[in-house]
Amino acid sequence: MRTLSFLAAASLAACGGRTDTPEADRQAEVAARGAEVMPFDLSKTKHVFAKDSSGGIQTVTADDPADTLNIRLIREHLQKEAGKFGRGEFDDPAAIHGAAMPGLAELRASAGQVAVLYAELPAGARITLITGDSALRSALHRWFDAQVSDHGEHAEHQ
Repeated sequence: MRTLSFLAAASLAACGGRTDTPEADRQAEVAARGAEVMPFDLSKTKHVFAKDSSGGIQTVTADDPADTLNIRLIREHLQKEAGKFGRGEFDDPAAIHGAAMPGLAELRASAGQVAVLYAELPAGARITLITGDSALRSALHRWFDAQVSDHGEHAEHQ
């Protein structure tokens, strides 16, 4: 674990981030775990989380629209994740953000209650999550908030 913390801190420092706050430490740890789960380069992509009245949309795009490798990797990963999310499988986000991630327990128990749609975009892809259940929608919104917080400069709300 000590090696992981060192690598995480080094990773964040290399990206110009601060490593002397609890939030920066958390983001560095998430970035290190994310590199083990997400095949694309987090430092060359942007995650956007848009909450709405039916659920929300997670978009991942390459910073450079000519970066065909990261675009392909984003699309492959999000397509795979969309299939898993539709079955209530959120193991990859749990591996990155931790099992206690806000909203995660409810989403894991939601198989068949959340419609999950995948779509390609010119520089990446998006996953749309739709539910009529207000408790699940709230869980989804908390889950989005946690991801934006954990990914720091690589994620934002829309």
